[in-house]
This record gives sequence, C-alpha cells and structure tokens, in this order.
Amino acid sequence: MTITTTERTDRTVDVRTPAGEKSGTATLPGALFDANANVSLMHQVVVAQLAAARQGTHATKTRAQVSGTGAKPYRQKGTGRARQGSLRAPQFEGGGVSHGPQPRNYDQKTPKKMKAAALRGALSDRAREDRVHVVSAFVEGDAPSTKAALAALNTISTAKRVLVVLDRDDVLNWVSLRNVPHVHLIEAGQLNTYDVLCADEVVFTETALAEYVAGPAKGGRGRASSSELPDLETHEIDSEVPSVAPATTEEKA
Repeated sequence: MTITTTERTDRTVDVRTPAGEKSGTATLPGALFDANANVSLMHQVVVAQLAAARQGTHATKTRAQVSGTGAKPYRQKGTGRARQGSLRAPQFEGGGVSHGPQPRNYDQKTPKKMKAAALRGALSDRAREDRVHVVSAFVEGDAPSTKAALAALNTISTAKRVLVVLDRDDVLNWVSLRNVPHVHLIEAGQLNTYDVLCADEVVFTETALAEYVAGPAKGGRGRASSSELPDLETHEIDSEVPSVAPATTEEKA
C-alpha cells in the first residue's frame, strides 16, 4: 500500500515598517499556511461557531402560561358556533402560542483537531492569494495614533475588511486601530476560521505571528516561559502580625 503525502512549502513574506519600507522577511510555516482547504470542514466549523454565539433565550408562553380566565367562554351546545373551551387557546387573540420557540442550547461539539484543520485551511487559502502580510508595528514611539496606524495599514492593504492579529501585550497598536470601522482586531490566541474567512486580508505583527506559531498553532497557549513569569512566591514577614482581640460586650454596647 502506497501512501501519498502532499509536500507543504514554507512561504516567505516581507516585513513592513510603519513607513511601508521593507525591514526583513518572515517565514509562514507550510504546515499552517500551505495546507489543504477543506470547504465542507470550514463550513461545519463556522456554523458551529455561529451557533455557539447564540444566546438561545427565546421563549413563548403556552395556553397554560398566559394570564387570563380559564372559564369556558359560552355553553357547549345551542349557540350555532364552534365549541370552545378557553379564551386562552392559540386561535384567540391574547392566547398562548402552540409549538413556539423555547430556551435551548445551540452549542455544537466540535473536536479541537477539526477547528485547527479548518483554521489552517482558511489561512492557507489567504496565503496562496498573497493576502497574508506581516508588519513590524503600526505606530512608532510610545503614544497611540489612529492616523499613523491607518496610514501604515494603507501602505500594506486597501481591502474593505482587514483582520489584524496582535499579541496579547500589544496595547499601543490595539488602541491605535480599535476605532477603525473596516479593521477587526484579534489576539493571536483567539484567531479563528470565521474571522479569517470574513476578512479580505490578514495582517500579522511579527510578535503576533511568532506567538501564534509557537502557541495556539501547536496546541499550546503561547504563554511566557517560566523565567519570564513574575515572582509570586510569598515571602516571610519580618515583624509579627498583630492579633486582634474580640470585642467585649461593653465595647459592643
């Protein structure tokens, strides 16, 4: 039995500065950006994601739940009209709803491997059409600027819908682009198939691309190493902690 494997090629894209100049290159791993795009799989994952976003709080009242009299409106026989047992039946105005929507959970259980495969397919589809870009940053300096960030973005892409992927600590670029209507910001760890497919082009920052490749793309969370984590050890207190005596009856009075 012969098993055929498809070779996946790494892609190289230019890294742009806020001025639009080339500052280097970045590698898009073939395993993530040159995978097969399974349309049916991506459709299933997107439907599941949209279903999970539904609150499912819709509710209607049945004839047993609506308020009003429960008495028989008129006698059973002798009126020449159709027999009726309640004014709260569905055929009457103000009556209950028959077979109406009730609260429910729309969540669909989708395996993590299916979600990951769908995301790889969506990113690969964008990468094959040269619609994946990498920038060093959108703003220079320490002060946020929507004007400067938008000018930097326009040197890379003029698409109507742009997905910008940032790392979790990139507050400067986040604040600079958060009010731009056609730009959708997302953290690298929250990257998903739906947002990629909704966007015409995808723009990564260098740090966000590295965080995605090292973390979520491999099943991790992209957290900092143990050496970078803050020291949370509880240190001993030199002085004794003063004790508080319970209040006496006289003090309470």
